[in-house]
Amino acid sequence: MEKKKTTYFDYNLLVVILFMVCFGLVMLYSASAYEAQQDFGGTGMHYFARQAAISAGSLLIMFFVSQIDYHVYARFAAKFYWLSIAVMALVLSPLGIEVNGSKRWLPLPLNFSFQPSELAKIAVILFIPFVICRLGKNAWTLAGGTRIFTWGLVAAGAVFFFTDNLSTAIIVGGITFILFFVVHPKTKGFVIFGSIGAAIVTAAVWALSNMIDTSGNFRIRRILVWLHPENYASQGGYQVMQGLYAIGSGGFFGKGLGNSTQKLGVIPEIQNDMILSVICEELGVFGAIVILVLFGIMIYRLMFIARNAPDLYGSLIATGIMAHIALQVILNIAVVTNIIPTTGVTLPFISYGGTSVLFLMIEMGIALGISKKIRISDD
Repeated sequence: MEKKKTTYFDYNLLVVILFMVCFGLVMLYSASAYEAQQDFGGTGMHYFARQAAISAGSLLIMFFVSQIDYHVYARFAAKFYWLSIAVMALVLSPLGIEVNGSKRWLPLPLNFSFQPSELAKIAVILFIPFVICRLGKNAWTLAGGTRIFTWGLVAAGAVFFFTDNLSTAIIVGGITFILFFVVHPKTKGFVIFGSIGAAIVTAAVWALSNMIDTSGNFRIRRILVWLHPENYASQGGYQVMQGLYAIGSGGFFGKGLGNSTQKLGVIPEIQNDMILSVICEELGVFGAIVILVLFGIMIYRLMFIARNAPDLYGSLIATGIMAHIALQVILNIAVVTNIIPTTGVTLPFISYGGTSVLFLMIEMGIALGISKKIRISDD
């Protein structure tokens, strides 16, 4: 007798998403209220209100996207890939907006702005799986691998040269690498490549730290700040040092929600990529562990969807979304704890940023849409 199959929907992932959004709004208000009062007056609700409105709209978009059959994306993946590059190129035009010395945004109505480099992440997540599926078994040949990495590097290069956003370029390149790693049947070459890459990076950092004390390049200066933040407190190390003070002063259970002192104008733009330091100060190491557990559950659910997707295209899209979340969380935590130089990577669902929240919700909608195609046999 043929077993009946029931439709699946990942409510576990949905619950985690909703909790992360709510938690992020609470921590955003706690972190940004003082700075919002100083910059805009009133009750300090400026950043919170904008983020809450965008989050609410993004949740509706997520539910809409979750109803779309993900196979539709294959028909438009290539067009969307080139569209993302064209939109990023507009940043170099007079339309581009410069904020805090970086020109990475385009204007939107109602005094909102849009960061087009976020488009590149979704473009790669949808297009690289499409390329891999079309190549089939040729994907892990030299020619196939070269083709896959070429598309990924073109997108990463466009992010870097058009928007001057190295961190997003690294994430785009990382997503491509992970997708190729997942589909490739052998791992030996990746281990060798990774070991050689780590050795080169280590040697380069050691060489730079001994040669570039007087360099004017801001990325090279970031390496110096990372290595010796206490020696460059007035040249970029201030934010890192204050963030570490906040983390250390929180202890295991923190000072209590709303009781951070480092957010009172000490750490600039703390609601962005340094918001984890406020979480650690107010909620302690325990709060940071809770955040890591939640992201771990989210990544696990995305892995579950990838493993049970009905076809390779759906599996690779879910894998790409999982890679994006994992890379961004790891990079943000590494920056806040000074494990790597500052890169300006936000903490997903928690840091302030409307474009980031919108596209993260679209990705979650795509993942939930893939989960709807999973069929479970009834016992």
